[in-house]
Amino acid sequence: MKIRSLVVYSLLRLAFFLVPLGVMMLFPAFQDLWWLAVIFAALIGLSLSIVFLRKPLGEVSSGIHERQQAKNRPRTAREVDDEIEDAANEAAQKDE
Repeated sequence: MKIRSLVVYSLLRLAFFLVPLGVMMLFPAFQDLWWLAVIFAALIGLSLSIVFLRKPLGEVSSGIHERQQAKNRPRTAREVDDEIEDAANEAAQKDE
């Protein structure tokens, strides 16, 4: 999974929530009813995310899927052999 796409997606989602919340908190009516401003900001953020963040969401989702597939695939004989060699090298270095 590309960390960059996950970070970009997360920051955009956060911005889509915080910007409407900040704008609404400028109005006197929402200063007393802050919880209503939070609900409206969440709805606005969700709507904006659905409309504008399809591509980053797809990248993050495919990255998560690829990572899960890589975890679940059986290891090859070469990977097992490399792991055994690495363990032997580490053990030899500790003995010195």
